[in-house]
Amino acid sequence: MSDTDGLLTSPRAAGVRSPAPAATAGGAPGRLLVRVTERIQETADAVSLVLDAQLPYRPGQFLTLRVPGGAARCYSLAGSPHTGDPLRITVKRVPGGAGSGWLCQGVAVGDELEILPPAGTFTPADLERDLLLVAGGSGITPVLSIAKSALAADRGHVALVYANRDPGSVIFRDELWGLAEEHPGRLTVVHWLESLQGLPSAPHLGPLVAPYAGREAYLCGPAPLMDAAETALRSVGTPGGSVHRERYFSLSGDVFAPPAPVPELPQPPAGGGAVAEVELDGAVHTVRWPAGTPLLDALLAAGVPAPYSCREGACSACCCRVVEGGATMVRNEVLDREDLADGYVLACQALPLGDRVRITYDG
Repeated sequence: MSDTDGLLTSPRAAGVRSPAPAATAGGAPGRLLVRVTERIQETADAVSLVLDAQLPYRPGQFLTLRVPGGAARCYSLAGSPHTGDPLRITVKRVPGGAGSGWLCQGVAVGDELEILPPAGTFTPADLERDLLLVAGGSGITPVLSIAKSALAADRGHVALVYANRDPGSVIFRDELWGLAEEHPGRLTVVHWLESLQGLPSAPHLGPLVAPYAGREAYLCGPAPLMDAAETALRSVGTPGGSVHRERYFSLSGDVFAPPAPVPELPQPPAGGGAVAEVELDGAVHTVRWPAGTPLLDALLAAGVPAPYSCREGACSACCCRVVEGGATMVRNEVLDREDLADGYVLACQALPLGDRVRITYDG
């Protein structure tokens, strides 16, 4: 990913492996220290960093990294959890970008990075279905992860439309060629080069995506490209619910800061919030959820390793579902009406309604 502060995704996800954890860091729950074991110069302005940690993640997810100055940036994982790939992020340097400039030029093999666990829901629920992937520039990073994972499932077909400035800016060019040769008939890659074909507009993309109108579509790249691709997909009959976008947002707070402590009480006092029963990774946790305290803060303060990234209601890394009781949200820039009707909330923005609430992260 480029030097964007964060990633904003839809709330659907699927599960994968659980290998050994990385070393934990002090401070906020979930913080990890990982070591850079390899640097790969993908293009003149894009670098992959291979990390020594083995963490459970889903294809299409990202890591949140601390960068100098107390800021945080999110970068997608390029490998596949289904093919034994090492943990790898890919960073495209942006002029004036503090995070990308430091990672591309200031981080060396052997350096340690402070991260949050993999997060994000830009990931297919079913890797055996036929997929259409549209990427632009460094947006190929999560898309490659999805493509490799789908091909490893050994059933579905994958079509990729990949837009770049020119041949020299194509990240993972050789890897994509290798995948196409390894999976003839299952992977189709269409390159779009602005230096030869101009900017990819909806009329240009329509004929490219039309043969795949019935597939689940995953889009990642500059907003104009995703807008054009979504317009093209609608024009050829792809339902809106089948189009999934990875968007960018800005992190303004310190996502690595520890949450405020929450008193341990078996029952909340009158008007003092709720008792929350939370299902996460097959385990059930019962915690106090004070009125005015976001669910995420209550969980982290109680030692529950709930997923999160932005803590601002601008991504879906902390998305969960209310199955009993109710909750309201202070802010929501992610969930649509269908998600809300299904009971989904953002834990970092959710406040309790009633005195007992049941929440699940597991489906």
